Amino acid sequence: MRRYMRLEHFIRHFFRLPLLLACVVIGLGSPARMRGQEVKVYVSSEAGARLSAQPGLHFESQSKAQAAVFTVKDSVRYQKIDGFGASLLEAGLMCINTLPANKQEEVLRALFDPQQGAGFSAMKTVIGATDFQSAGPFFTYDETPGDVAMKNFSIARDLGPSGEITFIKRARQYGKFALQAPMDYPPDWMLTNVQDQKKQDVDPKYYDALALYYLRYLEAYKKNGVFIDYLSLFNEPGVYTKINYNEIRELLKNHVGPLLAKSGIKTKIQLSEAPTRENASQNYHLALDDPEALKYVSGLAYHGYDWTKPGAFQKIAAIHAKYPQFPMWMTEVCHAYEIGESRSLPMPLYDFKDGDVWGNMILSDLEAGASGWIYWNMVLNEKGGPWLISPVHENPDPNEQHPVVIVDSKTQKITYTGLYYYLAHFSRFVRPGDYRVETTGKVEKVRSMAFRGPDGKLVLQLVNSRTESVEAQVKWRDRALPVSLPGTSLSTLIWHE
Repeated sequence: MRRYMRLEHFIRHFFRLPLLLACVVIGLGSPARMRGQEVKVYVSSEAGARLSAQPGLHFESQSKAQAAVFTVKDSVRYQKIDGFGASLLEAGLMCINTLPANKQEEVLRALFDPQQGAGFSAMKTVIGATDFQSAGPFFTYDETPGDVAMKNFSIARDLGPSGEITFIKRARQYGKFALQAPMDYPPDWMLTNVQDQKKQDVDPKYYDALALYYLRYLEAYKKNGVFIDYLSLFNEPGVYTKINYNEIRELLKNHVGPLLAKSGIKTKIQLSEAPTRENASQNYHLALDDPEALKYVSGLAYHGYDWTKPGAFQKIAAIHAKYPQFPMWMTEVCHAYEIGESRSLPMPLYDFKDGDVWGNMILSDLEAGASGWIYWNMVLNEKGGPWLISPVHENPDPNEQHPVVIVDSKTQKITYTGLYYYLAHFSRFVRPGDYRVETTGKVEKVRSMAFRGPDGKLVLQLVNSRTESVEAQVKWRDRALPVSLPGTSLSTLIWHE
């Protein structure tokens, strides 16, 4: 009898098992379906929030009328994001090195740690001297005239206590980032006339030597544990080296491109980087419309020093539309008197509100198609320096500029600027591999942009340039989310589908 009852009990429960399993599956599935209703919020604002986590929000099934409405359409996808960051320069590490050891690590963590800091993911390093390679005089990696075989090539300075490789390795203790490297000048002996700034072009007889110079740089860095993702042939050609894009095309297709391809090195080539968006629009096609040069190019870089000029961002959008196969990076911009900014603007800037300038610029460059966005000086002192002086190489004195982080050389106080916080909202929360997706909605002095990650994460950036708070509503699929945007702020909203 007991045996019969046990059998009956087994049969009864066996046939109930599918129903129980279904209930379990439904139970497990419900939170997944509800995940999109939970939204994390981080805010930086004039009122004092600094990458501050706010109480979570929840999507609602019913839409409520609000003053500002932004709609996220993650089914419409644009460019893939490569990253955000700034530049690794001797001046920056010199400033960091003035701090006590624990404070040095604090700064590096704040810049590169993706959980506790900004998580910078795309960085500029430089080939030889620039105006903020400040640990010594102007230099290149081969100062021996006529050394076309590069027998005396050396990156010894980059291995020093304030050198580029030292800086890169210290930064990478906290996070990963891609590297691009442009060059202001080749060795002076390769130039047609170093003393006449209008004639400092590369002598064509040294094109092969210059190609080898680039290769030796990439090999030396790789040997020391640093891979350069993108080689950018010239930094602001015509401003520094007085080479034009017809000459760059020749150098690229018949010298640098073939040599790097033959070497087997995996570094990709960015054409060069124009000083402005308009300059890029005027010149890039001179090289890119040649199929033999085009085949060696893998990316386009440009600088952002014409950000106040009407139509500047449309120029980049037009380049992106014509050459959509190439990721575009904005690789340099800053506040500086040398670019014509008024000396009534204090340098460096401690006012948080300055961050709004850069938040809007990042949005405009990304709307135009940029995949990467890199500021110029990452760390400087309270004087906006130190800077290298070499007038013949367009490195003037004085040359005060504004950085992401200010280190006071006297008090050792560290200031994370408004620029730092606005840039950090993008670099920490929008990661390489995420895609920009469509966001609609137009409200005066309030802008939005959304991104979708491969894991279904959605990130919405909301920049409020008004001094007063704004009540807004975010619409996504069939749901709505009310959100309050503080005056002069950037709010990051994160959820999963």
